[in-house]
Amino acid sequence: MTQTSDNVTWLTQEAYDRLKAELEYLSGPGRIEIAKKIEAARLEGDLRENGGYHAAKEEQGKQEARIRQLQQLLENAKVGEPPADSGIVQPGMVVTVRFPDDDTLTFLLASREFSGNEDVEIYSPQSPLGSAIHGKKVGESATYELPNGRKMTVEIVEAKPYTG
Repeated sequence: MTQTSDNVTWLTQEAYDRLKAELEYLSGPGRIEIAKKIEAARLEGDLRENGGYHAAKEEQGKQEARIRQLQQLLENAKVGEPPADSGIVQPGMVVTVRFPDDDTLTFLLASREFSGNEDVEIYSPQSPLGSAIHGKKVGESATYELPNGRKMTVEIVEAKPYTG
């Protein structure tokens, strides 16, 4: 799964089905389970000092946030093929970059929702490196800021569509 624009997210059919199943669980049985936990904790007494109640409410908040995230993601999802083999870096591509010391790094430029048994690291298109190389062609260089504030320049060595 990768983002192809600001609003559209490209998903494999497997990723779409997995995320849709997660959403259906969380918004159905998951909501019922958390409501039962909250009610059970509420019956224990004083809510101000009830750790179980507060933990269940926090869990409910996280679950509702995940439901909203999944709804938005699936609403804007496009199930289909990865990007074209154009040599231009974009989400859905396995990219190799070369650092000034000649070390190289190969990774999949994809959303953090992408998961599976890949043997390649995943970098977000919104990460400093991901956003710096997005739209660049093989052979071009890109500069991004490191967490310590220093600048790093990399050369795009290869950009191929992810094929799984």
